[in-house]
Amino acid sequence: MKLVITEKPSVGMAIAAVLGAKERGDGFVTGSGWIVSWCVGHLVELARADAYDEKYAKWVYEDLPIIPDEWKHVAASGKKKQLDILRRLMNGKDVDTVICATDAGREGELIFRLVYDHCGCKKPVQRLWISSMEDTAIREGFEKLRPGTEYDM
Repeated sequence: MKLVITEKPSVGMAIAAVLGAKERGDGFVTGSGWIVSWCVGHLVELARADAYDEKYAKWVYEDLPIIPDEWKHVAASGKKKQLDILRRLMNGKDVDTVICATDAGREGELIFRLVYDHCGCKKPVQRLWISSMEDTAIREGFEKLRPGTEYDM
């Protein structure tokens, strides 16, 4: 089964309708061999400075700049439930491929990749790249899915 991840619920529902996924779940839609879910914008964000060291809880000029060896990420405030849904779906045994269907551009790509990495998913990624939400454009986009590695930097 393929999991499609969009940036917004409205886009997810439009894509689900075209793919024939009509069975609603909590934070996703499924059917016809597809699962469609969404990010609700940025689900993952940079951790606060005090996550690296408690001394950074209070800003002191002498400590700046704070540049960690490795950046930490956390669930965005109020969005943990949807992030947990995506984690469960991505890592489910029935899902063999994840399709990045976030908005075409840097921000959409970042939203997807932060969630994918944060959830520890290692499954193959394909990229849907469309500039219209018309049914025909969505169908054509799914006929032309590209490997996610083509968008690596």
